[in-house]
Amino acid sequence: MVEIATGAAFILSSLYGAGQANAATSTVAGQSFIGPAATSSPAATSTIQSHTNAVEEYVQSQFQDEPILIEVASCESTFRQFDKDGDVIRGQVNHGDVGVMQINEYYHAEEAKKLGYDIYTLEGNVAFAKYLYAKYGTSPWSSSEKCWSHAGSLAQK
Repeated sequence: MVEIATGAAFILSSLYGAGQANAATSTVAGQSFIGPAATSSPAATSTIQSHTNAVEEYVQSQFQDEPILIEVASCESTFRQFDKDGDVIRGQVNHGDVGVMQINEYYHAEEAKKLGYDIYTLEGNVAFAKYLYAKYGTSPWSSSEKCWSHAGSLAQK
């Protein structure tokens, strides 16, 4: 699984290149890549989808032992870390929710930073989500429970 994530990250880093002004950089399996730049071309749509697929693969590999968090990521962000402009995605209802796991800045940014997690990167967002899940179960994502609770017994910790 790591090979898939590493390969996807390599392809993405090749596609996105370096030095995009509004792009956010993230690291997957030790490989850096940059979120998609704004554009409306068919190639850009394909690139954005490729990025989303890579994020989904990364999330699945990181949450093999916590499959409910895969469901949470699907519901919260549809496996997106960055928007079409390359900026970290933010919640539609609460703009303070950021990244693939929609970690709330108001409640968690300070603690994440103290623990060494950067919730604005894919790795940091996912790693801090693991920390939150270990400490609080699924309660940090209770507002989206109707979406992911269909996972049945996985929803409870």
